[in-house]
Amino acid sequence: MQFTLKVPATSANLGPGFDSIGVALNLYLKVEVLEESQTWIVEHNMGKVYHDERNLIISTALAVDPTITPHRVVVESDIPLARGLGSSSSAIVAGIEIANRLGKLELTKQQKLEIATKLEGHPDNVAPAIFGNLVVSSYVDNIVTSVVAKLPDLSLVAYIPEEVLLTKESRKVLPDMLPFKTAIEGSSVGNTLVAALLTGNLEKAGKMIEADKFHETYRANLVPYLKEIRELAHAKGIYGTYLSGAGPTIMTITTKEKSSIVKEIIEKSFSKGKIISLDVDIMGIN
Repeated sequence: MQFTLKVPATSANLGPGFDSIGVALNLYLKVEVLEESQTWIVEHNMGKVYHDERNLIISTALAVDPTITPHRVVVESDIPLARGLGSSSSAIVAGIEIANRLGKLELTKQQKLEIATKLEGHPDNVAPAIFGNLVVSSYVDNIVTSVVAKLPDLSLVAYIPEEVLLTKESRKVLPDMLPFKTAIEGSSVGNTLVAALLTGNLEKAGKMIEADKFHETYRANLVPYLKEIRELAHAKGIYGTYLSGAGPTIMTITTKEKSSIVKEIIEKSFSKGKIISLDVDIMGIN
């Protein structure tokens, strides 16, 4: 059995939507499952990533169905590793789909989401990788609930630094607990963000994106250029800038007309790293 998968990159949190909001982007992990083999063979050019069953894609597939037959697999990815663009989530989602097809499991999207969330620990990245678009999710008492929504017409400009920032390192700076008042404020900001996005009010959405109480303040020292890019973007009347996932990528939400302007002003200030304009992926894994 041979087939090809394509999984989108994702950008999580959007400021106050910590561990619960994510959007699918038009960067992709592409996986070709080719002929059967004696052992799992994973061909790729992604540096220090396993080429056998220890590869996250394959280890995920085997966790879902240990009985599937080994194959030769070819992987190509536009998604940079450890940059806050859902590289591990895309691999997990691809692995689940490989198990689903090879094992003929006939999993629903909800079942795939439940498996992916359990493996990843939170649904913010895996949900949009599965469904596409904007996805708002909760994961409480091991029950995951997601709502998929179409975003207004917009562009996202990503500044992707050269250095990596592992999620586990980025999480170390977060507090174990928040004061009740801060938690209420953070929750209200997140609720208002969702309402603004769903009603197409990008101006209010941008303000809420930059009013996060949950994680960006604590991670500021790890990504000092967030403040600078935010100031540069505001000088051009941009909606909002946020730390993508655990970072270090910085994402700016703007109009399609202004995306080239945002790229230009960031490029003038940052000679290192990569600046790209992105669109929302509406398909999810396919």
